Amino acid sequence: MKDVLILTGAGQIGMAIARRVGFGKKIVIGDKSIQNAETIAKIMTEAGFDTYAMEMDLSSRESIQKLIAKAQEFGPVKMLVNAAGVSPSQAPVEAVLKVDLYGTAVLLEEVGKVIAEGGTGVTISSQSGWRMPALTAEQDRYLATAPTEELLNLDILQPENVRDSLHAYQLAKRCNEKRVMYEAVKWGERGARLNDIAPGIIVTPLAIDEFNGPRGDFYKNMFAKCPAGRPGTADEVANVAELLMSERGAFITGSTILIDGGATSSYFYGPLQPKEN
Repeated sequence: MKDVLILTGAGQIGMAIARRVGFGKKIVIGDKSIQNAETIAKIMTEAGFDTYAMEMDLSSRESIQKLIAKAQEFGPVKMLVNAAGVSPSQAPVEAVLKVDLYGTAVLLEEVGKVIAEGGTGVTISSQSGWRMPALTAEQDRYLATAPTEELLNLDILQPENVRDSLHAYQLAKRCNEKRVMYEAVKWGERGARLNDIAPGIIVTPLAIDEFNGPRGDFYKNMFAKCPAGRPGTADEVANVAELLMSERGAFITGSTILIDGGATSSYFYGPLQPKEN
C-alpha cells in the first residue's frame, strides 16, 4: 500500500504539480480522454513515478466516485491535484457550468469524504474569475454552500443571466474559489487542507492553440501589458502548489493564490483597463 495522489486533468499544469509532489506515491490520473491520461502516465512512469491512468468525466458524480474508489485500492488518499476543466473557447455555456463549476464542486466534496489526515489538495481556477464584477454577499454564499446537486439551479446560473461562455467560465472560477473556502472547513475536520490556485496565461499546448486562434491577439496583448511582460509556465504554477501542499504551507487552507504576472492588477489599475464606452 502507498499513499495516493489523485490527479484529475491530464495536462501540463497538472503533470508539473504531480511531478513536484508525487514522488513515492501512487499517482492515479483521471481524464475525460483515456489517451491523454495514458500519455501523461507514460511520461511520468518513464521519469520514475508510479502511475495508473483511467477515464474520468468531471461532470459525472458516478465517474468521480469510480476514480476515488480505484485510488483507494492502492492506499489512503493523501493528495488531490485538480487541473481538469474546459475553456470558454472549447465549450458552450452549459458544458462550462457542468464541468468547471458543478464538476469541481462534486470532486472537492467527494474527495473530502475520504481524504486522509494530513492530506492536502489544490484545485486550479483562473484569473478570469477576478475580472468579473463583484457578486452580492448572498450570491457568493450560495456558490460556496449550496448543495452540489442544487448548484446549477441557482438564479445567477440560468441561461438568461449568463451572457456567453466566457461569462460562464468566470462564474465557474468564482464558484471554485468560494467552494474551496467552504470545503476547506470540512477538510479541516479530517485534519486536511485545501487551497486554490488562479493562474493567468500559462504556456501549454492549449494556450498555444489560443494564441494562434481567433482570440490570440487578446491573449498576446494581455501578457504583453501585464507587469511581468510574458506568459507563465506550468512549473511556476507548480512552485506555488509545492508550497501549498508541503509542510511549509501548513497554515494555509481555504485560500486562493493568484499567479498571473500582474495581469489582474493591470486590468484594474494599468494599461489593460477596459476602455470606457
